[in-house]
Amino acid sequence: MARAATTSDAFNAVAETRRRDILNYLAAQERAVGDIVLSLGMEQPAVSKHLRVLRNVGLVRVRRSGRHVFYRTNADAIRPLHEWTKTFERLWQHQLSRVKERAEAKQKSLETT
Repeated sequence: MARAATTSDAFNAVAETRRRDILNYLAAQERAVGDIVLSLGMEQPAVSKHLRVLRNVGLVRVRRSGRHVFYRTNADAIRPLHEWTKTFERLWQHQLSRVKERAEAKQKSLETT
């Protein structure tokens, strides 16, 4: 089965590490492309390409001010990603609890010996 295009939905778009980096960077505040380039150490054409993908799936919004273009995250579009990953939170917490219990049991057995 062929993989869906990165522009088909938010899940495919964030499968690329650099796009996640851009979203993380934009989470704090609205930024211009040049700021993203400088902060993330990426080439401008690559940043523009990734922003286009993120914009096409609705994960970022664009605001123009004269010749300047500013990008910011679209929290409403990110919500489905968050809700989906949240379904696994119980699993992660359960695994962490098991690791903690094992470590505590090991420590206790060492103290009693």
